Amino acid sequence: MNTKKFLLQEKDIPTAWYNIVADMKTKPLPPLNPQTHQPMKEEDFYPLFAKELSHQEMNQTDAWIEIPEQVRDMYKIWRPTPLVRAYGLEKYLDTPAHIYFKNESVSPVGSHKLNSAIAQAYYCKKEGVTNITTETGAGQWGAALSFAAKAFGLELAVYMVKVSYHQKPYRRSIMQTFGAQVIASPSMSTKAGRKILTEHPNYQGSLGTAISEAVELAMQTPNCKYTLGSVLNHVSLHQTVIGLEAEKQMEMAGEYPDVVIACFGGGSNFSGLSFPFLRHKLVDNKDIRVIAAEPASCPKLTRGVFQYDFGDEAGYTPMLPMFTLGHNFSPSNIHAGGLRYHGAGSIVSQLRKDGLMEAVDIPQLETFKAATIFAQAEGIIPAPESSHAIATAIREAEQAKLEGKSKVILFNLSGHGLIDMAAYDQYIANDLQNYEVTDEEVARNVSQLEKII
Repeated sequence: MNTKKFLLQEKDIPTAWYNIVADMKTKPLPPLNPQTHQPMKEEDFYPLFAKELSHQEMNQTDAWIEIPEQVRDMYKIWRPTPLVRAYGLEKYLDTPAHIYFKNESVSPVGSHKLNSAIAQAYYCKKEGVTNITTETGAGQWGAALSFAAKAFGLELAVYMVKVSYHQKPYRRSIMQTFGAQVIASPSMSTKAGRKILTEHPNYQGSLGTAISEAVELAMQTPNCKYTLGSVLNHVSLHQTVIGLEAEKQMEMAGEYPDVVIACFGGGSNFSGLSFPFLRHKLVDNKDIRVIAAEPASCPKLTRGVFQYDFGDEAGYTPMLPMFTLGHNFSPSNIHAGGLRYHGAGSIVSQLRKDGLMEAVDIPQLETFKAATIFAQAEGIIPAPESSHAIATAIREAEQAKLEGKSKVILFNLSGHGLIDMAAYDQYIANDLQNYEVTDEEVARNVSQLEKII
């Protein structure tokens, strides 16, 4: 197995996050108050988020936002992460393409999510907050925030999507080991959960439902704030350490990517890798393609509509301009639980609307085939979420072979799949299937949205 790593030193960890909104010619539309439909101000977020996070959320002018020293010191536990030339995968595919991946699976919790978890826990602690709440799909974000909460002495309650709570018991165990309370969502502990269970007793949950429960608990608990693992601007901001490191590492490799790829749920790891490279496109007119890879069973970027929608199922959150399948969308029970979200973040949605990025939707069986190929070629078993990026990279590499052209491909390995082996067992036993949403389902669901745009 011939693999080459490009490694940075601690001094190369970025000192500032990159805020792409400052460089966007067309800024994202503002979030709206769900009652009045008026644009929200920074202070409107204070009851829900730490003040500094609220400021970052609404900041459209500063391209660079300093990373606090304490956050940067904690990044040193696992950052900088390796950039790897995937010679094994190139050989397997017999492609002229050069394939690189940024390996975020080396973090203590096995995914990229810790980049924002550390930052959000830090700002909450700095403000004197004692309790935080959150949601998690497959459990990567919940595990990351559990680690961060313990590091900063915060109490954490995690609402974990019920299907993943049962599919991925060991990720739940990781959260509990770090001291978090984990509740299967929908639950009977909140008004939102009780309403959903009353109407749909066997409902297996969604990220939208779990967000509703976490927001409700945060608003009812003294000295408590809500934290989110994807979608929002400040989360995307924190994740840009991935792409900023990758820029330096691609320079070390002596190449520049023709295409940058990441899986897509709400946008955190996609934003983290792609935004620093999109900066070259926005500022320097660099010719580069950026692709978001989402599941065919939850295709908001490829088949959703651009409209204001709630970030959660119960309608507690501000209304965000997004590509969405509708906040009432019930995703299929695929194993890539982190990608089972109805909408896309407002920054990514605007970039998609302006034609600055592409999106593809990948069937579940193709992702597991790609994951198995990658594991055998590179020795890393990827998370089901990351496998969407791998499948897309393989498509691009095979296209390069058909055209007989060289191409430089960079994708994000957002996490490992060592706690997802039950999914691999099912794939090996031919017990997995593809799920695809019909045009009728999409049309019926989005027709219920308010036509604000």
